[in-house]
Amino acid sequence: MKRIVVLGSGESGVGSAILAKQKGFEVFVSDMGLIKEKYKTQLIKENILFEEGKHTDEKILNAFEVIKSPGIPDKSEMVQKIIAKNIPVISEIEFAGRYTSAKKICITGSNGKTTTTLLTYHILKKAGYNVGLGGNVGKSFAYQVATENFDYYVLELSSFQLDGMYDFKADIAVLLNITPDHLDRYDYKFENYTKSKFRITQNQTVQDAFVYCADDAVMKTFMEQNEINAEKIPFSIKTIISGNGAYLNENQITINYKNQNPLTMTIEQLALAGKHNVYNSMAASLAAKIVDVRKETIRESLQDFQNIEHRLEFVATVNGVEFINDSKATNINSAWYALESMTKPVIWICGGQDKGNDYNELTELVKQKVKAIVCLGAENKKIIKAFKGVVESITETKSAQEAVNAAYQLAKKGDVVLLSPTCASFDLFKSYEDRGMQFKGAVRSL
Repeated sequence: MKRIVVLGSGESGVGSAILAKQKGFEVFVSDMGLIKEKYKTQLIKENILFEEGKHTDEKILNAFEVIKSPGIPDKSEMVQKIIAKNIPVISEIEFAGRYTSAKKICITGSNGKTTTTLLTYHILKKAGYNVGLGGNVGKSFAYQVATENFDYYVLELSSFQLDGMYDFKADIAVLLNITPDHLDRYDYKFENYTKSKFRITQNQTVQDAFVYCADDAVMKTFMEQNEINAEKIPFSIKTIISGNGAYLNENQITINYKNQNPLTMTIEQLALAGKHNVYNSMAASLAAKIVDVRKETIRESLQDFQNIEHRLEFVATVNGVEFINDSKATNINSAWYALESMTKPVIWICGGQDKGNDYNELTELVKQKVKAIVCLGAENKKIIKAFKGVVESITETKSAQEAVNAAYQLAKKGDVVLLSPTCASFDLFKSYEDRGMQFKGAVRSL
């Protein structure tokens, strides 16, 4: 019996282990940290052997194949040992993709991928399609392949997941944008990260579709230098697209795919506000059109969609001061979008675990929009250096409660307090969700 070892015991790891067991492999799960109670219960119920708080060489280095959770870097000691033994290391998505013939709509990008994935899923669900949601959001893709029988999957894929994919193929690949992110995992080379994102198009044929942002200069350059076999379907807010694609002209978006009768809507009709969400709405609509969803269904879905928690989420207004939770903004570009969409003076809460950020990209926006900065991080030197002299007040805090109190003191009626960190959360919090929850709790206790 071939032995599969799963590294990491989160949603993707446990899903992979259950699918591998179902397919007749001998399975072992190993996690350097502690396994969450709900996942431990699942593993015990399925009779899957596991270890926590350590990686044991003799239990791992005899594997036929290793499925690695996306959060574990390739540079980690155990992964290096596995690679040295020539044992293939793959992602959950690669593994699960072998066991389903469902049509896969795969979405990636530095920003907006969760929103676009959920919006695409919302459209297909509303159209009555038998569809699963997975990847970086929702239930584990592998778990669903083991336990469900969907005709379609909408999958959000991070660059880390794409890095562990080799034979997997997206029927429809969507690439929203490419901006510097996670450079600490790519030897601080932007071109390595770009290549990683374009893996979404690997193995695609002329029968498949590639939906991409025509306004993204990084993508444009890459596509001039590399061949993409799939049908290329662009979307843009800067130029009118003739033929298949989507574009914005004044305040109207047009979605056109193999159709003399395109879908048109004004941006005021979209449930999601902000320029970045015009892109997200166009990308999701094109993906839905390619799988033959009726345009009326797409129109209704774009009007009634509700966005996710921790992404520009309104929390409360306290004495005329509005509080917005954008804890999911873990890179510069996400924070840029958040600041760009603000119409009131901003008290900006930012900071956390830096991922190689260049704050100069935000200087102009911060000058225009931000009246004070509240740092929420263990190490804030870089932020202070970047914005000293750009805003008059910069305060340092070490907890969500402290940050909210400081921001509230600085704010006047008619201001907005925006948590949009630009950084990972792991210095002071368990996750960006934990950071967002603590922020919301602190606001509610004012």
